[in-house]
Amino acid sequence: MKPVMPDHPRPADATARLGVKPVICYPVGGLPAVDLAPLRAARAGWTQVDEVLVPARTARCFSVPAGHFFRIESIEGPQVGDLNLWSAQDLAERFYSGKTRALQGTHLSTGDRMWSSFPYLRPMATITDDTLDWYGFDAFGGAVHDVIGTRCDPYTHTLLSHGGQYHHCCHSNLTRALAEWTGLPLAEAEAHVHDVLNVFMCTGFTRDTGQYFMKASPVRPGDHLEFFAEIDLLGGLSACPGGDCSAEHSSDVSACHPLLVRVFRPAAAPAGWAPPPVNGYDRSHGR
Repeated sequence: MKPVMPDHPRPADATARLGVKPVICYPVGGLPAVDLAPLRAARAGWTQVDEVLVPARTARCFSVPAGHFFRIESIEGPQVGDLNLWSAQDLAERFYSGKTRALQGTHLSTGDRMWSSFPYLRPMATITDDTLDWYGFDAFGGAVHDVIGTRCDPYTHTLLSHGGQYHHCCHSNLTRALAEWTGLPLAEAEAHVHDVLNVFMCTGFTRDTGQYFMKASPVRPGDHLEFFAEIDLLGGLSACPGGDCSAEHSSDVSACHPLLVRVFRPAAAPAGWAPPPVNGYDRSHGR
């Protein structure tokens, strides 16, 4: 966090230094372009094959075969959710929030991909529809569906509340859900829980101190975020105990609502689509 009042004076060339134009760290022109047309066309005649209700202040896991779609839906009231994704074949391949942020930006929407961890680094899912895409960036610098936050967790809560214990943080919810789905002991399941896509959450950074902020989500019943599964997925979704995150994100008093996950099988695979291979980097040369 940058100090509001610095300890050191501005150097003589401060204006020149401050005026240096930024350069995009990861130009993405080399990535294969996302063609949404065949993905959208594949919705025609699709069949719902699964439905998972995620109760308020809890999490649930769900599976999505490659080539299927899934939607996260607001059904009763403003509610944000924390999404984890793993390869259904290997929990070691999981959503890489930081690299996704570097490649796609701080907030995701239609046409953005969710990338997996090293050494796989391939698209896990592509966002195909976002009913909140109208929101953009507001006057505070806030936007929806971020990959800048981590997930509310009991460790940070204990640190900031001087020892307070809270067991329904998204980290804890996802740990329990993954343990129940896989049969892993809680301690082993916890090691697989990772930084999230904050679905429906409205966030940004303050301009003066650079602190991560949240504000009331614009999500309303009927809104959804839709994905196309590029590989066989195991998903985990927590209905955050902060509700719409207008005040706090670890709370037993915030108004909270369930979220719904629906999985759809298209009548035929999207034209030209094939599951992406793992990253082509040859690790043997870098060791």
